[in-house]
Amino acid sequence: MVIAPEMKDVLKAARFLEGRIRKTPVEKSYPLSDMAGSEVFLKWENQQLCGSFKVRGALNKMYSLTSQERSRGVITASSGNHAQGVAMAASLLGVRAVICVPGSCPETKREAILSRGSGLVDLRVIGRFYDEAEAEAKAVAERDGLVYVSAYEDHHIVSGQGTLGLEFLMEVPDLDLLIVPISGGGLISGVATAARALRPGIEVIGVHASANPSWKVAWENGAVVPVAESDTYADALSGAASGILFPLVRKIVSGLSDVSEREIAKAIVFLHSNHHQVVEGAGTVGVAALMARRIETSGRKTGIVISGGNISDGTILKAYKEAGDAK
Repeated sequence: MVIAPEMKDVLKAARFLEGRIRKTPVEKSYPLSDMAGSEVFLKWENQQLCGSFKVRGALNKMYSLTSQERSRGVITASSGNHAQGVAMAASLLGVRAVICVPGSCPETKREAILSRGSGLVDLRVIGRFYDEAEAEAKAVAERDGLVYVSAYEDHHIVSGQGTLGLEFLMEVPDLDLLIVPISGGGLISGVATAARALRPGIEVIGVHASANPSWKVAWENGAVVPVAESDTYADALSGAASGILFPLVRKIVSGLSDVSEREIAKAIVFLHSNHHQVVEGAGTVGVAALMARRIETSGRKTGIVISGGNISDGTILKAYKEAGDAK
């Protein structure tokens, strides 16, 4: 069971991670500010080690393992980004890691996982979507005695992700609104915990792809229920909402928004052409929601988390075509 982190846990994680990860830049976006009717700031976590915020929680968790746990080896499930952080930590610690990814995990991410693992990673492709890979990883952990490292349902993971919110609010302390991608719920739980501790009145909005309505349905029903999902540019946001984190998210997150595949494509192109940044679909959903005017931003100083940049050239070209066809 996940123990909800407090600000002291985020601060502890920040102290541990200092010098081990990058403090990613925050930039005011003038074109988005014009669209929003307020100042908009972007935190470029696509420039983080491993190309994603996920390394924050992965390192914080992996280094918390006891020597006995490390000797057993670890197993995790990931849509691709968390796996790179676990692989990096496995290499640094000399720990064997089994990593299960779904068929929707892009080849570029699979190659990066193996590269960062330095021969210590056993990469397995399971099913089509994240939940299938997660079920397999949990089953193998039980069968083979490996330590299961959750990508989101873990105190150390959530505390590590919270350091992103800490950095953002230290850079722009008077934000009124923070827009964050949401998948399992680990990122938004950590970020909202830190942001609300530093600025109690801040609103935090989660954004997901319409292709995976798990959070939307859970929000409407008051509980997580099974839903069908489809392929999406935002492959890193695949998988069900966390039933364990759901009560915390409902308590500290103000609301949700969703965006279509065409809107995500347009956001990928916008950030590439206007900010010269390579951002994966999951990392653009906050910008997509703002561009589609799904969130009221007028008069509210707004921060958007750009969560990752692990995207292939072919997918960027596909997004350019789809965004062009949308004109």
